[in-house]
Amino acid sequence: MDTKKVGSFLKELRKEKGFTQEQLGEKVGVSNKTVSRWENGNYLPPVDCLDILSDIYDVSMNEIIAGERVETENQFKHTADRNLSSALAEIEQGYKKFENKMIAILIISTVIAMIILFLLPLKSVKDILVFVLVLVLAFIANTLNIVALAAKKEKTIGQ
Repeated sequence: MDTKKVGSFLKELRKEKGFTQEQLGEKVGVSNKTVSRWENGNYLPPVDCLDILSDIYDVSMNEIIAGERVETENQFKHTADRNLSSALAEIEQGYKKFENKMIAILIISTVIAMIILFLLPLKSVKDILVFVLVLVLAFIANTLNIVALAAKKEKTIGQ
């Protein structure tokens, strides 16, 4: 989604209605700074705010996300498809970033555990206990990492 285009469209709609950012913020239930961030394209309004904005401006949420008015039914369908495709791509991209972070954590924790294990002399019972604890903690951390990754993937795919 082109947040700059959406922001510019939101600003245009607000000015058409004659609202200040503060007045609009009061109607939507956000601060004027939040409205400014939307209009500058820094952030997209959350879905609940999109619903309110579409009522205030008498446009569809689809038009807001497209950053333009949609006149015909055919154009509306095309815009809806483009918006849906864009939203799904963003979800997938977010999952990929999450997956990459989790894999990095998995690798780093494994490497740290291996380094600790290789540095231990294993000459006493205490050393062996530390060795076992490091193994257990690495196993637990990596297992939790994999479970979180799978849960996020299931949630993403399930949407």
